[in-house]
Amino acid sequence: MRPLWRCRSCGAHWPCQPARLSLLVEYREDRTALLVYLGLLMTEAHAQLSQLDGRLDPASLHERFLTWARAREPAGRVTMFHVNHQPGAQIHHTDPFAVPAGDRSPARRLRGRLAAPVTLWTAPGPAGLTVSSTLVAEGEPDRLLGLIDAESDLWAAVEEAGRFAVAPLGPPHRQLADRFAGLFPSPGGLFATGTWTETPYGPVPADAGGWAGCRLDSAREYGWSLLVEATVEQVELGDDIAPLLHHRGRYRELG
Repeated sequence: MRPLWRCRSCGAHWPCQPARLSLLVEYREDRTALLVYLGLLMTEAHAQLSQLDGRLDPASLHERFLTWARAREPAGRVTMFHVNHQPGAQIHHTDPFAVPAGDRSPARRLRGRLAAPVTLWTAPGPAGLTVSSTLVAEGEPDRLLGLIDAESDLWAAVEEAGRFAVAPLGPPHRQLADRFAGLFPSPGGLFATGTWTETPYGPVPADAGGWAGCRLDSAREYGWSLLVEATVEQVELGDDIAPLLHHRGRYRELG
């Protein structure tokens, strides 16, 4: 979020750890282009942040925008950071870019302790985003609320179409959830793999526990995110699958 250069989703300095992972995946075939892109953004951020803080240290911005994208080898030769650079490499169980617990805000740490159901929001286009802040309010009419990234492709699609679908995810959808969160590669596009059911509100996973078709009512900035309010127009329930939960930065299952 300009001019503060903080992530709308987590409030951390951008590029935050999810943004870094997403960029590494997006530019996995051209690391030089990644550094050029980050350098341009660093210049823009320096101009805006200098107006807010006259004591801004340019070296700190270099570390924040560029240094993390490079790795140093023992001989001092600089190479680009790679994701799974060797055959058979695996994703680490811990996030190499995670903000240390002691540096996180108390509110963020409290949020991490609140287990939340993982859902997938999709819209015509198609576009999609993993969301762990979805709430359904029963009434006449039924309503749905959620916090999403205002700069996401999903929001652009929802804003244009005026409607979207929400599907609860289960334990088998861990990789799908990571893919739509930008944390896992998606060769061919986000919807290239898996089986999808086409709906007027957006594609939904065929094996999800159901889905809701929503009409957009309003949206406004709320904290670092965008609070979306919608009317539930259609509900289709499938098999009663176990929920996939997000708790303290990890996926969890009941039991």
